[in-house]
Formats: sequence, structure tokens, C-alpha cells
Amino acid sequence: MLLSLSNAPRDYAWGSPTLLAALEGREPSGAPEAEVWFGDHPGDPADVEDGTTLDAVTGGTLPYLLKLLAAADPLSIQVHPTVAQARDGWAREAGLASDDPHRNYRDANHKPELIVALSDRFEALGGLRPVADSLRLIEALGSSRGVTALRERLSGEGDVLRDAIAWLLSGTAQPEVDEIIAAVSSATSDEFAAELDAVRAIAERNPGDPGVVVALLMNFIVLRRGEGIFLRAGLLHAYVSGLGVEIMAASDNVLRGGLTPKHIDVPELLSVLDTTPGTVPVLRPADSGSVTSYPVEVTDFALRRVALDGTPVTIDAAGPTIVLGTGGDVSIEGADAVARALPVGKAVFATADETRLVLSGRGEAFVAQPGSVVE
Repeated sequence: MLLSLSNAPRDYAWGSPTLLAALEGREPSGAPEAEVWFGDHPGDPADVEDGTTLDAVTGGTLPYLLKLLAAADPLSIQVHPTVAQARDGWAREAGLASDDPHRNYRDANHKPELIVALSDRFEALGGLRPVADSLRLIEALGSSRGVTALRERLSGEGDVLRDAIAWLLSGTAQPEVDEIIAAVSSATSDEFAAELDAVRAIAERNPGDPGVVVALLMNFIVLRRGEGIFLRAGLLHAYVSGLGVEIMAASDNVLRGGLTPKHIDVPELLSVLDTTPGTVPVLRPADSGSVTSYPVEVTDFALRRVALDGTPVTIDAAGPTIVLGTGGDVSIEGADAVARALPVGKAVFATADETRLVLSGRGEAFVAQPGSVVE
């Protein structure tokens, strides 16, 4: 059986007032529309066509959560734990209320993520830049006391990135943070022009936030439509702007590192943070064929993009499958061979009796399944 899914956008402050409406071809609501959840997560399970919610169908057993994400402002800089770290943290915080603002671990699971751009430009921060590169960027900031202090920390011995982030978020470095942000506002660099422009825009939305300087140490990534990045456990990241399809393991575990008024537990953040510098590979759409697979390092989820040009595409539906319409005129058929429309911004859930789905039309859809389905 195929069940039509929908959900109301979540109105987080960083959400775009226009991107989701433009995707769906409707008038904007006037409020920020940040995320639409297609899953059985208890925080906001998807609505099913019969008036129930998806958790009543699945029993809350989906290993992944599929979303549309629309950012007008940067999300918080964050990192997610491994399964072992999540289990340990969940046990340590057993005495805290579930809604305690100081709780770091909402469950005992990891939360790796994959984001694929739907907008022509999707901006993100991902991973920490190699130290030598960041030192060259910092040269463009001049020699104020704050800039000099940051340069000296990055020029030291040992895990200098961890030490610098701990210092920036400590609460004692605010005068230096303010001086670094002021230096960014007027800095110029041919090599790092895009990075400085991005950090200036982040600073305008987050004045005085130490996370602005943390962002200065991160890789700035621009995705084009159909391109994606996988964000593993321990990897510092933040989405900056744009529209995308996001899939993640079913978890709420977030350790924040700036660009947010929410609680930041610096020691816990540092305990899960992987400060190994390096770039985050961009996963690009297939050069030929209708289907793009995005390889990830986990079995919680797999995501495929299907670009339809009028020729039907058959998809195996082994495991709980959600198909999300993201463009054009697409229809979907299950075992009953009855075609049903897949509207843009809506989804279909295939129950266990469905083994193959046929997508047809001209447009785009994303297929979410457990990771064991797609190699």
C-alpha cells in the first residue's frame, strides 16, 4: 500500500519565508518556514492521508528522518556524537528531565546527516580547515590583539584547533572575539574572498557571537542543485542558507558550538569533536542515467535522487521507503499498478507489502530507505 504523507513547516527563526513556498508553487505564509519532516519521529510525525500519523503505521521504528530544509539564516554550529558517545551521554544524563535546557543527549543514538541541495546555491560550513590555510586567512585580518592571540594559538603545539575552539567558547575571550570580528568586517584577500564574505554575513546575523570566529576556522562549502555532503559523527558543521533535502539517523543529539542563544556545553562539545582538519567531499549527481546514489558511511539511511525525463524508473522498495516529490510532474505506482500523483513538497510511504515502485513523468523525486538497501 502507498500512503500519502504531508506535514506543516516548522517555524524555527532561521527558516526562510519564501523557499518552501516557491518550491511548492504557493503563496508564502508570512512566517519563517524552516523544515518539513517526513518520518515517524515523535517530535513531529508526518500526517497520513487517512487522518493518522506515520508513527501509528510504523510503530516509531523508522531508522531515519527525511526533511525538506529551508534556511535564510545560519543554523547553529554543531556536532553529533557516535553511537558509543550517545549511549554514554544518555546514561550520564538519566537524572535530567527530558526538557531540561542543559540536557545534551535526547536519546542513545548517533545523528549522521546527508544534505542535498535543491536550490541553485546552498551554503554550508563543514569540517575544520587545515591550520596552515587558516593562518594564511588570518594574515588578512591585520595585527590587533585579538587576531594576534588567535594566530599564536594556532601556531602552537599539539591539538591547536581544539585549544583555539575551547578558548573562543570559554566566555573569557569575548574582547578578543570582538576584535577579530571587527577585523573580518574590513579584511580583503584574493585567496579567501568567498570565506570572508560568508563570515561577514554570518557576523551580521550573529553580532558578537564567538561562533563567528569558529566559523572562520571552518571550510566554506557551496553546493549546486543535486550536490550533497555527508556529515559524519564528530564533524563540526552548520548550514548557512539555501533549500535542500536532508536525511539523518533518527536522533535529536546535538552539541552546539556557536551561532545560537541555546545552551553550549563546551567540555561536552570538545569531548565528541573530531578536530582532524580536512575538506568535506562534495557528492555530485550522476553524469548519466536517471538515478544518483549518495554514498554514506552508515546503514541508518540511504538516499537516491531520481531525475525523470519521461521514461519510467523502477525502484526496489526493500525496507521502509519514503519517496518525496521535489520538482516537475511525477507519479508513482505500487503493486496495484494505479498511478498516483506525487505533488512537489509531498511524499509517499510504501508499506511492507510493496516491493517495487515505478516513478514516471518529468521531474525529480528523492527515495529514502535504510542504508542496507543501497550499496
